[in-house]
Amino acid sequence: MSKKITKAVFPVAGMGTRFLPATKASPKEMLPIVDKPLIQYAVEEAVAAGIDTMIFVTGRNKRAIPDHFDKSYELENELAAKGKTKELEMIQNIIPPHVSCVFIRQSQALGLGHAVLCAKPIVGNEPFAVILADDLVEDAERGCMAQMTQLFAQQSCSILGVERVDPRETDKYGIVQIESNDTSASKVTSIIEKPKPDAAPTNLAVIGRYILTPAIFDKIEKTDKGAGGEIQLTDAISELLKDEKVLAYEFEGTRYDCGSKLGFLIATVEHGLLHKDLKDDFLAYLKLLAKKHNK
Repeated sequence: MSKKITKAVFPVAGMGTRFLPATKASPKEMLPIVDKPLIQYAVEEAVAAGIDTMIFVTGRNKRAIPDHFDKSYELENELAAKGKTKELEMIQNIIPPHVSCVFIRQSQALGLGHAVLCAKPIVGNEPFAVILADDLVEDAERGCMAQMTQLFAQQSCSILGVERVDPRETDKYGIVQIESNDTSASKVTSIIEKPKPDAAPTNLAVIGRYILTPAIFDKIEKTDKGAGGEIQLTDAISELLKDEKVLAYEFEGTRYDCGSKLGFLIATVEHGLLHKDLKDDFLAYLKLLAKKHNK
């Protein structure tokens, strides 16, 4: 099995109901954090990890995603005619020339496991990454997926990106139990989808970053509908544990849950403070705002 991850799957067929009405006609993955949509942050993370094939599993009303990564002749011609070189270079370099994008339609919203299975014809018999754009991970040094691909090159097994969450919120995540807490990467002994706090073995939650071996496809195909009436990737990983080693990796960086309104707002503020052109003026504004509300 190859030790290099070259393909990433982006499940983007969800309805985005928590952000209605903003997502009625526009994908939630196209919601902007400052000046880039969530899906672009996710793709940039994959590119930084050396991945060159981006596989998008889409649904209805998702036309904006392929349009975003496609060439826009009219816009480019207009920017060139107006001498807007900086803006022209920006949209021409959304993805590097060596990166290819593949779009697959998920005809029914049958869950994350099913979305990953839809990518099987393109992934083939290779290990691959899965990135959920809802989870924005800021790591200025390497990027979350780059950390995980480096670990995969050493271990050659499936890896789950995990972090410790509020024990009261385990029912929002897949929760893992591990052999040891001594290192950032530990063998997973069990995984449960969204357990109630009193039934959760730990508070170590799987977030939207995975590296999976191709054996996962066979497990998904044999997985019945689980929590929420959907084919859960967590259930397939639970079966994979019986045959292969799976690691839980506590990544470096800050995760923003952009699938929630509060997490999205926090990510917007904090990325505004990281933006080289905006951070000074934005910080000054926030200080004035805090002073106003503290009166």
